[in-house]
Amino acid sequence: MIKLKTLEDLRLEDATVLCRVDFNVPLDGDSIRDDTRIRAALPTIQALREGGARIVLMSHLGRPKGQRVPSLSLLPAAARLAELVDAEVVFAHDTVGDGVAELVRELPEGGILVLENLRFDPREKAGDDEFSKALASLGTCFVNDAFGALHRAHASITGAAAHLPSAAGLLVQAEVEALGKLVSRPERPFGAILGGAKVSDKMGVIDALSKKVDHLFIGGAMAYTFLASRGEDVGSSRIESDKLELADELLALCEERGVKVHLPVDHVVADRFAEDAEPSTHDHIPEGTMGLDIGPKTVEAWTAVMATCQTLFWNGPLGVFEWDAFSGGTRSIAEAMASSQAWTVVGGGDSAAAVAAFGLSDRMDHVSTGGGASLEFLEKGDLVGLAPLKRK
Repeated sequence: MIKLKTLEDLRLEDATVLCRVDFNVPLDGDSIRDDTRIRAALPTIQALREGGARIVLMSHLGRPKGQRVPSLSLLPAAARLAELVDAEVVFAHDTVGDGVAELVRELPEGGILVLENLRFDPREKAGDDEFSKALASLGTCFVNDAFGALHRAHASITGAAAHLPSAAGLLVQAEVEALGKLVSRPERPFGAILGGAKVSDKMGVIDALSKKVDHLFIGGAMAYTFLASRGEDVGSSRIESDKLELADELLALCEERGVKVHLPVDHVVADRFAEDAEPSTHDHIPEGTMGLDIGPKTVEAWTAVMATCQTLFWNGPLGVFEWDAFSGGTRSIAEAMASSQAWTVVGGGDSAAAVAAFGLSDRMDHVSTGGGASLEFLEKGDLVGLAPLKRK
């Protein structure tokens, strides 16, 4: 297990803590559609305030490509944070520079400053050392609580940490503990449910999981690539035709490693990819239709096997869960996990959004805040951003 330095390893009284958070929230104009990631940072922010520190928060938001994009400002996130902590939150309209340094100097004990979107500066993604030093100069110590960004070697993740005493925030600690349990000591039988659109996005994690799990359930659009690789007719379902051979190899690898792979045995289909398309259920996908969800026989077969598992991990929706007509499979599997006696982990991204939409987040043992980061951690057992936070 990875041993991390924690807040207790830092002297917080009178400190100015440069804290990397993940406020990469979905926006509708100026309003935040889902504040889960801001709420996830609250325990660390409160602990820093109670410890007597001044707090400088930094995050990215969206993909501004090194340009200042007003619609991707972190100002709405700072405003929401002020409501949640019920305290004044100062906002800096830049990330570094004399004006920002002045705002930091004026912070009272327990005060909070939020920097503008880090990715407005191209040096953030480049991991530029001068930018890293400029960020580090704003604090006396560094805390990383942005689990969802820990797989990136960016200036605010690995760069600034190299210039300051560093530790993991409470969220990062919880994530590493929960996902570390899956990597090093899962209770068996261990079942992993993988969905989503592309086989290419999940190749590494399928390979890694096939060394650890007893059951692998494959749904979502990528299931049609696997079914097609076995010679099944998948109608006009979305497949990655250049990945058929790879899908076949992954299935053979699972068989070799004694992993039971469960693919859909029936499908909810429609003649077009549209929310108002007419759904129908079939054991085999009729010509001219596409699979948009797993069917009830698949749900029944999968949930029976899931009920025998002691550990369950899920990443990726099993159908177009945002549309009611094609959400049944994802909802049923989420409900089966929530009702399960197993230790349950949801791997961030769309899966976390789905369990939140179904009101099931509180019934899972752990819902990760990082999609890509949680998958990479499962695949490699480590993340580049953890390096500066580890106990030597």
